Amino acid sequence: MKTELDSLATALYVKTDDLLKASPHLAPPRPAVGIAPRLSDAELVTLAVMQALLGFVSEARWLRHARAHLRHLFPYLPQQPGWNKRLRKSAGLVQHVIRVLATDTTLWTDDVWVVDSTPIECGRSRETAQRSDLAGWAQYGYCASHSRYFWGLRLHL
Repeated sequence: MKTELDSLATALYVKTDDLLKASPHLAPPRPAVGIAPRLSDAELVTLAVMQALLGFVSEARWLRHARAHLRHLFPYLPQQPGWNKRLRKSAGLVQHVIRVLATDTTLWTDDVWVVDSTPIECGRSRETAQRSDLAGWAQYGYCASHSRYFWGLRLHL
């Protein structure tokens, strides 16, 4: 797994670095004089995208994982407050890079999309179903994942 993780980090870094070199206006503004950041914008975005791709929702857990498994690729990893501050200031850049990465995949132009739905229960009793304002919209249905019937709507994603 280490090889695949290294390949992912390298490919993301190269793509992000090339994008930032081609469009330097995307990077967050910095004062002309001052201390240069020890973690470059390309490294920050690479780590942020990897966090999302690998499914880490906790930033503290992600930073611990990165210190344990990615230290040879990223010699400097900030502490959590510094990571939060830099990541929040670079939110627009991260969003732009994710969009560029998404448009590079074949899924972006694919005409077949997978749709999933989840039930949104609007009521449990028959009386509620009859006097609700959702009476014309909501219907009875069965949710296989919860193994139960429900009266309500389906949220499609």
